[in-house]
Amino acid sequence: MYQIVRNITILIVVSTILLQTSEAEDYIVGDVIGWTSFPPGGDSFYSKWAANFTFILNDNLVFNYESGSHSVAILNKANYEKCNINDKNIQTFNIGPTKITLDRTGDFYFSCTLSGHCTSGQKLSVKVTDTSSSSSIPPAEAPSSTGPDATALPPQSSAPSIAVTSSLLLITIAFNFLSSI
Repeated sequence: MYQIVRNITILIVVSTILLQTSEAEDYIVGDVIGWTSFPPGGDSFYSKWAANFTFILNDNLVFNYESGSHSVAILNKANYEKCNINDKNIQTFNIGPTKITLDRTGDFYFSCTLSGHCTSGQKLSVKVTDTSSSSSIPPAEAPSSTGPDATALPPQSSAPSIAVTSSLLLITIAFNFLSSI
């Protein structure tokens, strides 16, 4: 009996550690290309990049660019579609790299505010889903000026979501083992 209790305790501790290390992912926008005007592939470059990922609540986008050469603005859908960067309510970051936390579900819209950069393809939209749901989440309104937690910090690594799957698998195995005793 002592061994069973000890094994269960070890399993719970390992599962807890794995769950705590699977909080969020950092995504480098554009990968090695970074955040740039006139990206290869034109205005579809960043859309194609984003299509390769599933963004979940509290993931981070890291926009790599040289300060003074580019910026990151958080836009609403209408301003994004028209490349309108003159709205007074736009939250803008000018120090690269810029790290933005995707702090709500729904659609996020970003662009560079330098003249001609948005129309040359330096814009990005992403859809963020809740970790507990794989179904589509209806789009949310654009963030307010106090919106996402954004800082100009270098990216930090985080554990992949495989840790959550592994933890759930271990818990299921332990439960099945214990119910067979």
